[in-house]
Amino acid sequence: MKLDVVLPCLDEEAALPWVLGRMPDGFHPIVVDNGSADGSARVAAGLGATVVTEPRRGFGAACHAGLLAATTDVICFMDADASLDPGQLPLVAGPVLNGEAELVLGRRVLRPGASWPMHARLGNAVLARRLRRRTGALLHDLGPMRACRRADLLALRLTDRRCGYPLEMVLRAASAGWRIGETDVDYLPRAGRSKVTGTVRGTLRAVGDMRRVLAGREGRT
Repeated sequence: MKLDVVLPCLDEEAALPWVLGRMPDGFHPIVVDNGSADGSARVAAGLGATVVTEPRRGFGAACHAGLLAATTDVICFMDADASLDPGQLPLVAGPVLNGEAELVLGRRVLRPGASWPMHARLGNAVLARRLRRRTGALLHDLGPMRACRRADLLALRLTDRRCGYPLEMVLRAASAGWRIGETDVDYLPRAGRSKVTGTVRGTLRAVGDMRRVLAGREGRT
């Protein structure tokens, strides 16, 4: 069985050879170039990935463009910065393929050398606790590696096109009665600096996006 893997991408030329080279058999990468100034799109295409261009900046915009480009029944999402090992995608996709869950997230387990600032980890823990209380889903991490069925995700009609997209996905999935699970995945040293937690501006923007989603004011900009 073939599964499409959506990889939002912004200047990840250095990471893509390792990421795409680790893609398991049956998992096809869709790299969504979200305004890269380096050779990310060229490298991805040269390594056999489907390349989609999404000119509107935003994590959610890139994810949605990849979702629309995907064709397989079950799809996965993951970052393209080498912080996650594509070789572990079957761990995340397996419960969806087996009918045990409708949405599975990879719970990041910090490995030596990985960069996950304390403020980001604490914020993630607080957010996960709020999600558990609000949805009943036993989540401990709003992880970027995840799997679900494409048609079901489209039916949720997610509207956020920025950093609130992953949170909105969980909230709407829970409201729709999806079974949501998580499984441990390695969190590795990424290539380059994070566009979110690596800068104060990026962190504040992500916090604002998620607060808006939690308040029920999902937006497209």
